[in-house]
Amino acid sequence: MAYFQFLIILLLSPLLNGFIKKLKAMMQGRVGPVLLQPYYDLIRLFSKEMVLSRVTSWIFKAAPFIVFASTLVASMMVPVITTDSSFGMMGDVIAFIYILAAGRFFMALAGLDAGTAFGGEGSSREMTVAILVEPMMMLCLFTAAISAGSTNIARIAETQRLLYSPSHILALSAFIVAIIAETGRIPVDNPDTHLELTMIHEGMILEYSGPHLALMEWAHYMKQMLLFTLTMDIFFPLGIATDTGLFSLAFSLVIFILKMLLMGFLMAWVESSRAKIRFFQLPSLLEGAFVLAFLSLLTYIMMGK
Repeated sequence: MAYFQFLIILLLSPLLNGFIKKLKAMMQGRVGPVLLQPYYDLIRLFSKEMVLSRVTSWIFKAAPFIVFASTLVASMMVPVITTDSSFGMMGDVIAFIYILAAGRFFMALAGLDAGTAFGGEGSSREMTVAILVEPMMMLCLFTAAISAGSTNIARIAETQRLLYSPSHILALSAFIVAIIAETGRIPVDNPDTHLELTMIHEGMILEYSGPHLALMEWAHYMKQMLLFTLTMDIFFPLGIATDTGLFSLAFSLVIFILKMLLMGFLMAWVESSRAKIRFFQLPSLLEGAFVLAFLSLLTYIMMGK
């Protein structure tokens, strides 16, 4: 089971997205979709025929597979229910960030390759957000890595304590903002709209259809749950197993599900209580979070905690 814990992210990530949508609808006084709606959407898309533009190249066709594969590989690097895994040795935070960046790069290329105004706009905005978010995430993870004495995610999860220092609180605050930006949620982006003036992620995949679109959406669900899992591994590792005993894995799985429900509630609450800000105001928000991430690392260096 420890060797296949990434399957939890692969199979349950659409359910987590359905939970967030359902909870957000309830907070807004709407009925909302059923919890399993993302699964129905994926099945419907896989059964549809693909429509490809004549102006697209091999990049447009290969991008969904590269994005899905890079997200799946990143899922193998992150401890889900146990830190004792054969994939744990490759779970370096630097490699993790840049494997996800590779998927983002090809998604942006695919948006440009389609030759549409919306695709180019979405790709340009995505790269602008990435320039601000990726250094912020690296600083947050470096703060935890220095305190643990290792950049290995499993090692960091094993050495974290329940008493948090000022540096960890600052890093957590910045990392939450980074997750909101990475997953394309309000106030950075609106995942439920296709308005050309607001969309970022949707703009890049607007020309996709059928199985290609299903892979893109599934990879997005996985990336969301993956970042939630990384947050819990780094900042709230309580309950994660350090062995592969059956009881330990079962207990850790229950704790993991509760953690994901908590993160889902947090995302739904943020989206229901905030309005999307203008794109040109995003640098102010993300630069503020970058300052928090920088202060977290500086605080740890100066205070030693």
